[in-house]
Amino acid sequence: MPFENHGSRSFTRISIGRNAPAASGVYGLSNALQWIYIGETANIQAELTKHLQDPSEFLRQYIPSGFTYELSAPEHRTERQNQLVFELEPVGNRLVGQSQNSRSGQSKSE
Repeated sequence: MPFENHGSRSFTRISIGRNAPAASGVYGLSNALQWIYIGETANIQAELTKHLQDPSEFLRQYIPSGFTYELSAPEHRTERQNQLVFELEPVGNRLVGQSQNSRSGQSKSE
């Protein structure tokens, strides 16, 4: 099942501030062509802001233009991230626990 809250928002400072909650959950970064990265974090707004302000080399290469998110309890975030990665096949990550990304854009927060 795709993101519950699916609806791409612009990946900008203003949009993140207005639309991303400072809450536990999973998030997805995309551009017009594909899903780029799906992550999980304790604070969606802070993590998206971090990706925007200090993008990894991977995110500088693929340049996300949109984001979406879904609230999730801390104990369910990794499982939900894995489900979304399996379903949406983002270019930047594999299932957590199998082969961790080599700086794909992840910066996992607990």
